[in-house]
Amino acid sequence: MERFPLLPRNLKVIYAAAFLRSLGVGMTGVILAVYLARLGMSATWIGAIVASGLAGSAALMAGVSFYAERLGRRRSLAIMGGLTVLGGAGFALTTNTAGLVALAFLGMVNGMGTDRGPLFALEQALLPEMVPDERRTVAISWHSLVLDGGHAVGALAAGLPALVSRAMGLDLLASYRLAFGLYSLANLAACLFYFLLESAEGTLPGRATDISQQSRAAVYKLAALSSIDSLGGGLLVDSLIAYWFFRRFGISESGLGLIFFIGHLLNSISYLVAVLLARRIGLVNTMVFTHIPSSLFLVVVPLAPSAPLALALFFAREALAEMDVPTRQSYILAVVKPGERTFASGVTNLTRNISRAATPTLAGFLMQHLALATPFYLGGGIKILYDFLFFAAFRHLKPPEEKEASAGAEKSNGRRGDARGL
Repeated sequence: MERFPLLPRNLKVIYAAAFLRSLGVGMTGVILAVYLARLGMSATWIGAIVASGLAGSAALMAGVSFYAERLGRRRSLAIMGGLTVLGGAGFALTTNTAGLVALAFLGMVNGMGTDRGPLFALEQALLPEMVPDERRTVAISWHSLVLDGGHAVGALAAGLPALVSRAMGLDLLASYRLAFGLYSLANLAACLFYFLLESAEGTLPGRATDISQQSRAAVYKLAALSSIDSLGGGLLVDSLIAYWFFRRFGISESGLGLIFFIGHLLNSISYLVAVLLARRIGLVNTMVFTHIPSSLFLVVVPLAPSAPLALALFFAREALAEMDVPTRQSYILAVVKPGERTFASGVTNLTRNISRAATPTLAGFLMQHLALATPFYLGGGIKILYDFLFFAAFRHLKPPEEKEASAGAEKSNGRRGDARGL
C-alpha cells in the first residue's frame, strides 16, 4: 500500500486511538457469547445482549449524524469513548442479566468483533480532511488496517481468561470479569488520545436541511441499501460465529482466539489488496465483486463435515469479507461535499447499526429453536441480495478521482483519434 511521506498529527492520533479501542473489540467479539453461555444464559438471551450493544451504537450514531458538528468532534469522540469505558467496567462488576442488557446498551459493548460504531464513523468522517482526494482511499484503508490489526491482537487475548484461571487459580468466571476490566482500560487509553487532537472541527453543515438535494438523495439511497447488508451482518456477528464453533466442534476459548486472530489478519491484508483493486476497477466494482464470493464461502461453512474444512472456508471468507469496508466508506465520503461528510458517514452508519441491532436476537432464537447453522444461510443470502442491488443502483455514480481518470482517458483516446485522422 502507498505510504504517506509524513503523517499529519491528527491522523496519528486517530490511528492510535482506533488501535487501542479495537484491542477490546477484538477480544469481546470472541469471548462475549461464550462468557454469557458459561453464565448459563440461553442462545436467545445471548443474542439479546449482543443486540442491546448494537442498539446502543445505533442510538449514539444518531447523535453523531445530526449533532457531532455542533457539539464538536473532539468532544463527541471523548464522550462516546467514556461510555465504552463505563460499559466494560460494568461487565467486570456484575453478572445480573438485566444489568448486562442495560450496560451493553449504555457502553455500546461490541459483540461483532469488528468496530463499526459511532466512533468508527466519526473518525472516518475526519480522515478525508487530512489528505487530498487521491489519498482518501489509502487513508481510510490504513484506518481499517489499524483497526483489524487491533482486532487480531484482541482476539488472541480471548485465551487470557483460561490462562489466568490456570496460572493464578482464579475461578474461570472471575477471570472473564478481569478480561472485561482490561477492555475498559484499553478504551480509557483510547479516549485520552482524543484530547490530543488539534482543531478537529471542519466545515460545519449544521442541520440536515443544509445538505444539498443531490447529496441527500445519494446518502439516503446508500443508507437504505446499507441497512439490508447489515440485516445479514447482524445474524453473523463474531460472537455468534464463535459460539457456533464452540458448540459445533467444541473449540476452546484459546482456540477461538487463534481462529479470529488469523481471520482479522486476513482482513488486514485484504485492505492492501482493496486499494490496488479500486485503482484498477473502481470502488463500486471492488465492493461488489469481492463481497459476493465472501458471502458464498460463509453459506457453505456449516456444510463442512469437519473443523479443518469449516475453518478453511471461514478463512477464505475472511480474506474477502472486509474489502468492501474502506472502499465503501471512501465512496460515501467522495460523492458528497466536504461539509456533508459527517452527515453522510453518520446516516449510512446509523442505518447499518439499527439494522445490525435488529437481528442478533433473531439469530440466537433461530440457533436455539431451529438449527444452529440457520444464521449462516439467512445472513449470507441477505448479503448477496444487497450486493446485486448496490451494483444496480450505483455503478454509474463515480467518485471525483474516477471521473478525472475517465475524462483523461477520453481526452487521450480523442487525441489518438485525431492523430490517426491526420
